[in-house]
Amino acid sequence: MAHELEDLQQSRLDAYNLMQAQNQIAARAYNKKVKRKTFAEGDLVWRAVLPIGTKDPRFGKFLPNWEGPFIIERILGRGAFQLKDGDGERHNLPINVQYLKKYTPSLWEMAKMEG
Repeated sequence: MAHELEDLQQSRLDAYNLMQAQNQIAARAYNKKVKRKTFAEGDLVWRAVLPIGTKDPRFGKFLPNWEGPFIIERILGRGAFQLKDGDGERHNLPINVQYLKKYTPSLWEMAKMEG
């Protein structure tokens, strides 16, 4: 019976090691597809219209999903950012990186700047 108990302990260790190896393989496959978002202070960004899922029914699907541009005023760490408007008005609540995306001016805005 003691011998079976030792074998059971070894099978548990083998199963645990196999599970760890499979988790690492899955993590590597997932991380290949994930695009990291990096922003610096002073970058222009779009902000998601929050809270998500609360759209005005009068406009239907034509309500914009993003608003901005906003300027990143401060990086708070762990994916949190402090934003401010183009007018310099600071937003009180920090926002997570998942609700931000890089601002690229449209062709219309570029034409306004040139002309």
